[in-house]
Order: sequence, then C-alpha cells, then structure tokens
Amino acid sequence: MVQSFPRRSFLGGSAALAALPAGAQAPAVPLSARPLSESRGLVYVLNSRDATVSVLDAVTGAERAKVPTLREPHHLVYTPDRREIVLGDSAGNEFQFLEPATGAVTRRLRISNPYHLLYSPDRTMLAVASLRRDQIDIYDAASFELRHRLAVPDMPSHIAWTPDSRVAFFTLQGNNSLAAVEAATGRLLWKARTGKTPAGIVFDARHGLLVANMGEDNVTVQAPEDGRILRTVRTGAGAHNVFPSPDGLFHYVSNRVANTITALDAPSLAAVRTLRAPGAPDCLDFSADGRQIWFTQRVANRVGVIDIETGALTANIPVGRSPHGILFHALA
Repeated sequence: MVQSFPRRSFLGGSAALAALPAGAQAPAVPLSARPLSESRGLVYVLNSRDATVSVLDAVTGAERAKVPTLREPHHLVYTPDRREIVLGDSAGNEFQFLEPATGAVTRRLRISNPYHLLYSPDRTMLAVASLRRDQIDIYDAASFELRHRLAVPDMPSHIAWTPDSRVAFFTLQGNNSLAAVEAATGRLLWKARTGKTPAGIVFDARHGLLVANMGEDNVTVQAPEDGRILRTVRTGAGAHNVFPSPDGLFHYVSNRVANTITALDAPSLAAVRTLRAPGAPDCLDFSADGRQIWFTQRVANRVGVIDIETGALTANIPVGRSPHGILFHALA
C-alpha cells in the first residue's frame, strides 16, 4: 500500500530547495554514501540521444546494465500482464521488449514511428502516437495487428484513454490541438484547440482531460465530450507532462523551462506545492513505497530523486544523453 503523507508534512517541505537556483545542479550523491531508496527495484531510463536504456539499481543508484536500442527511444510501458516492458524506438521504427526483473531483451517488433504508446484500460488495444509521421495508430494488444491508422496533422504527441476504452485522446503539438478518436472504428470524433505546444495528457474522472501546454505555463482542463476548455491551471513555464500519484491524491506536473515539478491537489486541482527539479524535468515515476519521485533531467543527462515528504533533491545520477522516459520496477 502506498503511504499517504499528512498534508502538513507535504506542504512543509516546499522550501527545502529554495536556495538552489532553478538551473543549478545539486551534487551527485556518492553511490556508497547511503541508500537512495528503501524500495528495492530497477529504474529504466531511456536515453534518447544515445540510443540506450540505463538500468539503475534503485537502492544504490548504480547502473546495472546499459541496453542498446536502434536509434531513438522515448517512452515505455508495461505490457498488460506486466511480464514485459515495451519501449518505443521512434526513429528506429521498433518496439523492444524487456524482462522487467533483469532488463534482458525478450523480443523485437517492427512498428511505424512509435513515439508515445499507451494500452487501453481494458487491455485489448494499444494506441501509438507517431510524432514524425503525423499518424495515429491503434493496434490489437495481443497480436499487434494494426486495426486503424489515421492521418492527423500535426505532430501527435501524447495519449490518454477514457476509462471504458472507447475513446483515445491525442495531443497535437504542431497545431496546438487535441484530437479524440473512437477506438472501435478509428473515426475522428473531434478536434479542439488547447494551449501552445500541448504534450502530456491524462484523463481525470472528476475534471476531464488535463493537458500540459509546453509552450505556456499551464495545464488546461478540457471536456472529454467535445474538447472545450473548462479552466486553466498555472503550474510553471514549459509545462510538459502530468503524472497522477500512486495514492490518487495529487497530479504532478513537470515544468521543463521553470525547472520545477508542481503538485496539483487532485480533488480541486489547486497548485499546492512546487518542487525544485533542475535539468529540465521531463518524465517521472514513483518509488514502490510512494516516498520518492524519480525524474529524467533532459538537458543535464541525469536522473534526479526527490524525497516527497521533505522536498529534498537527494540525488542526481548520471545516465545517457537526453534521458526521456523512466519506469520504476519494484523487486520483491
């Protein structure tokens, strides 16, 4: 069970890194100094410009393995049965499957420009956003047979699903829009304006679609039925992606230009805390006990670790160039 921290301690750590300039790099914690995490696990980091995957030991921070990819990996997810991790090599036009407990490559599959990928909640479909080829693909999750392909300019970026798996939503970075696609037919249901350069998106049952606008400093809340903007929540410059916390109490927004991570209270969407996250924070994941945020520092070529209760940046771990996607796999 993920521990939920008292609101008092959660808010009280917001000044922990106040003395650290937004663009500064905290020193890397010596790997032998103390454990980085109380949760045993492997942390998978996709190094986009190096065409590698760094496999880090969550306790020590040591790199256990470096797995080569073809050209440019960006995002990764578990398969629905969690027996494999599938990563999309966008420029390499390939899925690469890894064994979560070891990082061993189990299989490879040719796929057209898989930039972002997300399985449907019912585990039957896999949506792929092809940023370079301006296409949206929906595959059968078991066979990887292509069900639907839709040409949708411009630059499909990130994906969210409705809980009933009927509709997939795609942000379109190149024309500041959001698209809704009916999964069963591949039909475009609607397109709607959003903020500038939209990237990450999540579906929240209480509020609707939360869209991070990388060309601005905010998250727009948009109606799933037609995309109309319901409200705008300021987070920080370069709002890039939105990550629900494991306990469902918060949405964390990575702000790449501001070098911060903003915590939004999930019930109200009020911005309740800002964490210093130097190095252009991009993707993030949570330790198995819910006590830490592990995030990629896109321009610093490192992974940062934040203690959620205190707000302290406890480590900067060197990885490859332009680290992007990250996944924390818990070990028994």
